[in-house]
Amino acid sequence: MSSSSAAAAAAAERSALTQRSIPFMTLATDTSAPPPPAPDAASRFAVSGVAILTGGTGAIASAIARALLQHGLSGLMLLDLSVRNSVRSNDDDEDEDEGGGGGGGGGGGGGGGGGGATDLVAALRRDFPHAAIRARATDVTDEADVAAAVADTVAVFGSVDALVCLAGVVGCAHALDMPVAQWRRIMDVNATGSFICAQAVARQMVRQNDQASPPAVLDRGGHDEAAGHHRGGRGGRIVLTASISAHRVNYPQPQAAYNASKAAVVALKSCLAAEWARHGILVNSVSPGYVDTLLNAGDGLAAARASWRSRNPSGRMGGPDEIAGVVVMLLSRAGSYVNGADIIVDGGGAVF
Repeated sequence: MSSSSAAAAAAAERSALTQRSIPFMTLATDTSAPPPPAPDAASRFAVSGVAILTGGTGAIASAIARALLQHGLSGLMLLDLSVRNSVRSNDDDEDEDEGGGGGGGGGGGGGGGGGGATDLVAALRRDFPHAAIRARATDVTDEADVAAAVADTVAVFGSVDALVCLAGVVGCAHALDMPVAQWRRIMDVNATGSFICAQAVARQMVRQNDQASPPAVLDRGGHDEAAGHHRGGRGGRIVLTASISAHRVNYPQPQAAYNASKAAVVALKSCLAAEWARHGILVNSVSPGYVDTLLNAGDGLAAARASWRSRNPSGRMGGPDEIAGVVVMLLSRAGSYVNGADIIVDGGGAVF
């Protein structure tokens, strides 16, 4: 291309910029807002409906699944690469072949796989016979696979009311030595995977809004007391898993890709919260600190664990159950006015 042609092309591009327009967000109104908190203690933290958990066989995901079921969740779909065959209905006793854990990477070195999907689902079904529980092999980086997983969930349970994204991968490498492939993999699973799952579930929630009939019995605020739906339809809750690594550079491990991916999750949460509030969909994130799971076990990490504990006012690592309570709040009526928030659960480590 000649210099005159290049100059003309650049001028045309600059001119086009002055002619462009951008789409505008539509914000929520008081007719599409979620309901206020319930007035009594029992119902304030009650969880209802159907939830999808990605990274569903990891230690943190297992604790969250159990907590949600304890608080009343009626349908649960666990998505994880470790599930080699889908775990079918509660009445199906046929053994399933499953892999080990490792699909549920948590924040700040959190997740770590537990036992197999079949054992986890069997234990949850035994302890919570009121609930329908399934598991499905799903790659969160595959848009078509995630869409199929959401469709399967709707086919089995009839709806999707909540999503908790826990699938993630970690990677420690000096930035000078890190292969670009490793960077891309971590960003793809942690950041892009969170977006793919959130988008697929939000699309289903919007469809449910369009199909919902007006509530029959309203309170003085125009809310359906029994179902807890906002006036525009069902709405929904989405919780993304970020990390303390989104907020600071952790020591001693070099993990630029992981830190950047979790910072992206925090930014994504805010964007989705702004765009989807008008649909009654609340989007928040949780930033766990160092959690005592299989991912952080072993003699090779002994020195790192000692460093993590010494830099925390609480003097210890967290437990998976200590992440679960925050998620319960966000998915219950107690979290009805929490939107676009990132909640750090790290024992106070962020104060240093």
